[in-house]
Amino acid sequence: MSAATADHLEAVALRHGDVLRASAAKARRLPVILLGLFAYIAFSWWFFSIGTVLANAKWDIAGSYLASWVSYEVRPEFRIASDGSMTLSYGRGPLGADPKPEWVKLETEEKAVANPVAAAVPAPAVAAKPKAGVSFMMPDAAPDANQSAATPVAPQMRKVVTRAEVMLDGSTSVTVEPTRVIARRGSDSLAINLAAGRAEPVGALPGWAEQKRAGEKIILSFGATGWAEVSGERVTVRNRFFGWANFLFDTNSPFFGKPYSEVLRLIISGERIDPGRSNLALAWNNICYNAEWQHLDVWTKLLQTIVMAFAGTLFASLVALPLAFIAARNITHQGVLNQATKRFFDFLRSVDMFIWALFFTRAFGPGPLSGMFAIFFTDTGTLGKLYSEALENIDDKQREGVRSLGASPLAVQRYGVVPQVLPVFASQALYFWESNTRSATIIGAVGAGGIGLKLWEAIRTNSNWANVAYMVLLLLIVVFVFDTISNALRSRLINRRPD
Repeated sequence: MSAATADHLEAVALRHGDVLRASAAKARRLPVILLGLFAYIAFSWWFFSIGTVLANAKWDIAGSYLASWVSYEVRPEFRIASDGSMTLSYGRGPLGADPKPEWVKLETEEKAVANPVAAAVPAPAVAAKPKAGVSFMMPDAAPDANQSAATPVAPQMRKVVTRAEVMLDGSTSVTVEPTRVIARRGSDSLAINLAAGRAEPVGALPGWAEQKRAGEKIILSFGATGWAEVSGERVTVRNRFFGWANFLFDTNSPFFGKPYSEVLRLIISGERIDPGRSNLALAWNNICYNAEWQHLDVWTKLLQTIVMAFAGTLFASLVALPLAFIAARNITHQGVLNQATKRFFDFLRSVDMFIWALFFTRAFGPGPLSGMFAIFFTDTGTLGKLYSEALENIDDKQREGVRSLGASPLAVQRYGVVPQVLPVFASQALYFWESNTRSATIIGAVGAGGIGLKLWEAIRTNSNWANVAYMVLLLLIVVFVFDTISNALRSRLINRRPD
């Protein structure tokens, strides 16, 4: 580089040193930002013990809950008596009162089973005199003359299960016998001997079997197919199926277990099942009052949530609108009044909607009215602040133009201010209406009514996650519909096509 060129560059640097320094600062800005972000993430990881939380998390339980959202279990349970007889029960399952699934194959035989019940044979009545010094509240231990003598009953012949095979899928099965259980998963198999109330595996346990202590129950995990629990006196198999069981008709419905084609035929041209009403009315009644899914109750609670959100947002918008004109400094030239109204807005919105819901639930009792007031109070403060800020940023030229025509103060606000802010006000109110549909679900969990309370009750029982998924899906659909409507209305208000 020649001396002249070096002198020229130095002269340029002297004349435009601020530009060069800014470029150097920009070059260092990105590494500094990345370093600060990394330091923040590392601090958060340490401060909140994220690593420990992830390590101690019970992922298997979480996976089981998620699977319960979209599937259901049928639970055949075998109880083994001391005489070697086995009984099978399904509990309160989705198969009805007399389940006979094809995937459970039973071998039975007639067997004499002892009956401990004694037949009462009346003894001759003998007049008995009370002994001296014996309390009538505590009778003598000797048998009373009026008591019946019992004679044993001969064993009865009953049909008992001697062997059962439960096919969970094509490669997974559990075979149950009075003295042993054989579990198969793919090419692996495990034999478990049952004796003296103990479960003893034959050989080493495979990776899908677990036993905490010798002789105690053995848990067999078959993945998404289900699992089984084997102990000395009981074998429980949980076979999992994808879908929601008995979603339309419960086990008490006359349509239960029938193919949809047959149900449709009965509704259209079949003979009346109930002489008092048509099959269509009967089917609709069975759907609405389904004991397992409670459709009518869920729909009613969902409607309560929608009305709660709409009414609370509507009243908040109507009250916040005039108060916003008082809070706006360029509309109302009263400093004390402006500040008092703004602080009132701050008070309303500083208390969370959840806290307001707790307060009104105590005041009015559980129900949608408490939820509506909670939404009304919170949104009045938030919308009032947003509306007043929008009013303070309007273009005064339009207002001055209306005033120059000799219009009254009220007409000035009507024609000079409202047309500027009305699309903004309506857009914000529509967004809050959409958002409050979700918020109403949360505050419903504390007693404010609606589907939120029913959702919380289903979660708290920890036994029917399919109902939880059903209600969550309904909420997603409602929020999606309201979001579409709100987006279309907002787009029309600001004169542009919706996304």
